Amino acid sequence: MIQEPVPMLLGRVLLRAVRAHAALEGRCHLPPSLHVGIPGADVRSLELDTGEGLDLALRTEMLEAMTRAHLAQSVVPLVWLTRHPEGPDLEDLAWAAAAGQAGAELGVRLDLVVVTRRSWRDPRSGVGRSWTRLRQP
Repeated sequence: MIQEPVPMLLGRVLLRAVRAHAALEGRCHLPPSLHVGIPGADVRSLELDTGEGLDLALRTEMLEAMTRAHLAQSVVPLVWLTRHPEGPDLEDLAWAAAAGQAGAELGVRLDLVVVTRRSWRDPRSGVGRSWTRLRQP
């Protein structure tokens, strides 16, 4: 769970995730997707079907599988969902619970954030940032 004050390096990584999502999405609405990795570097992504009704065990297994390659390289990845701002909050919490469970089983802390075109937010703590206009680096 991300708490205030957000470490500067983590804040930069999350801003990079927001910028990347905004650049990909443009004016169209992409389907919700799960991402594991380091934004702007090695990322594994999976498009989600919100009608699938995945349970905690399956979500946890999916996250563990997506995370193992990073952990094998001694890198603890970030987990994030990209979606339209008016997406389902319950789905966010379900994935956050799975990230917590997967992290516990793998022996690491996995943070999950929800990323939209203009913001990021930790669904468990409510900590996040939003921008009205993003500047490219």
